[in-house]
Amino acid sequence: MSGGLVTLGEAMALMAAAEVGGWSHHRDLKLSVAGAELNVAVGARRLGAAATWISRVGADGFGELMLRELRAEGVTAVAAVDDTRPTGLMVKERPTSQRTHVRYYRAGSAASAMTAFDVPVDVVAQASVLHVTGITPALGPGPASAVQLAIDTARRHGTTVSLDVNYRSALWSRADAGAALEPLVRKADVVFAGPEEAALIVPDGEPEQLARALSDLGPKQVVIKLGGDGAVSLVDGVARVTQAVPVTVVDTVGAGDAFVAGYLAELMDGAEAGQRLSTAAAAGALACTVLGDWEGLPTRADLAALGDTESVQR
Repeated sequence: MSGGLVTLGEAMALMAAAEVGGWSHHRDLKLSVAGAELNVAVGARRLGAAATWISRVGADGFGELMLRELRAEGVTAVAAVDDTRPTGLMVKERPTSQRTHVRYYRAGSAASAMTAFDVPVDVVAQASVLHVTGITPALGPGPASAVQLAIDTARRHGTTVSLDVNYRSALWSRADAGAALEPLVRKADVVFAGPEEAALIVPDGEPEQLARALSDLGPKQVVIKLGGDGAVSLVDGVARVTQAVPVTVVDTVGAGDAFVAGYLAELMDGAEAGQRLSTAAAAGALACTVLGDWEGLPTRADLAALGDTESVQR
């Protein structure tokens, strides 16, 4: 199939501190946009894949900025403009160079009103990969129904389903998240999770144990993301350890989305598992070298300049 990547979920305006320090000392802000699914769409597009993002935005300047940025990146936006609800907002503070605080203002946002009626089933049916996260179903019954319809459509039409667990404790409890996400894992072909996220769904254990337990539920490709320690994966029954790429870290927010984008871009390009993981690790590393959720997402030229990391079978 040649439809590229399709993803759906909320993106928000992002107001980020321009300097290190608390708000009481530094008040300069940089305005941008961010959201896990948007980040993955941009990341995949920069690596050469076609990408489509499905959502809702408010009829406001933040929504206009979001659509403008996506057009500039070459991502197709299928987003209803809601004139009764605002675009969501997130605020990022950097109290020290080692810590980042993110607060979300998404209650009553346009994207929180998303339903299955917002999903263009023909677009999903023609995609190579549908990518969803655990954030969207946490926003309420409407967004959860949108995710469910998208997944069911993908499965009917042979579209690969990718799920990043992406647990947000501010949105729901671990028990509620586990109950809602376990059926989605069973329908997914590719699953990404951190160790604590995987333990929402399967018994806790070492990374490879977690990968095998998740794979037993159905997905043939499971990647346990370990941040600065790389990743452990089980792809088509083969376990691998992928080392992180050493870089000077500026901002880690968005690195996980960059990792996912790298993996999925290579998957759509037909690369073998080791290359998918090497590209994912390199993309995640490069995202950490720039302030912002998606501004540091790499191109193919950036990856070539950095060089590959190592992904070895166990």
